[in-house]
Amino acid sequence: MKYLITIVGPTAIGKTALSIALAQHFKCEILSCDSRQFFKEMTIGTAVPNQEELQAATHHFIQNKSIFENYTVGDYEKEALSKLEELYKNNDFAILIGGSGLYVDAVLKGFDEFPEIDPEIRSAVNSNYEKLGIEYLQEQLQRLDPDYFQKIMIENPQTLQNPQRMMRFVEVCIGTQKPYSTFLNQKKNNRNFTPILIGLEADRQIIYDRINQRVAIMMSEGLLEEAKKLYPNKALNALQTVGYRELFSHFDEEFSLAFAIEEIKKNTRRFSKRQLTWFKRNENTKWFDYATDRKKIINYIENLLK
Repeated sequence: MKYLITIVGPTAIGKTALSIALAQHFKCEILSCDSRQFFKEMTIGTAVPNQEELQAATHHFIQNKSIFENYTVGDYEKEALSKLEELYKNNDFAILIGGSGLYVDAVLKGFDEFPEIDPEIRSAVNSNYEKLGIEYLQEQLQRLDPDYFQKIMIENPQTLQNPQRMMRFVEVCIGTQKPYSTFLNQKKNNRNFTPILIGLEADRQIIYDRINQRVAIMMSEGLLEEAKKLYPNKALNALQTVGYRELFSHFDEEFSLAFAIEEIKKNTRRFSKRQLTWFKRNENTKWFDYATDRKKIINYIENLLK
């Protein structure tokens, strides 16, 4: 039997430290599942593990792509499954860690299959978006698939501001003449491993304090300079990210620096709430307080294996 120990939870909760402790105990390797830590140009603002942490256990999918590459969650699913197949040849365990719920789901469950869409439809949707803005996509989805629109509103409202994903929903609805949601959950993707899901959580105020502290550390480590280097490429999808977006607004003279920093903290807090909402949907996750002794978490996993 092969096992994938999966560590989830909000940003700044301590997932990296726990993943290293478990990797050392089970003598296995770590796959990062953070959709922004893939990019080598983004180091400080994505809180990638430091050199000491990277040396404490073997990591994969950390700074392995460029922001100039078009790297999708489907690409990640294929590469992560391929890497797991390779690791399982020599080990019964691997660890998946990250705060990107969609990417975690891609590895654990896989995605649904959609029919090919006529490129002309895709082009028309894109053209309308450029002329009419994100509101056009929101109105189209609400009209063509009201149930899915409501589901997004409740579970992950930020998606409604993501033009790439919204264009995809709309083009599928128009191209197939069916609601996007009818293509979801159609097939069962088989996996050759058993997931063991571990969640880390804390009281809201503790999470918020840890986020504020992390933002302060990032600023002291040079986040402003890192964002300045990336600013000429601010339109890239990879850079539509909390921590960079707000500093880009500062460079555009929309925000003072002090206000931009407060916005980073506020938007990261909002992001952490959405992460918890996403991860709490999975009833198979065993939740631990972030300060739980790691031996207790190891004991829990070992008891499951018996």
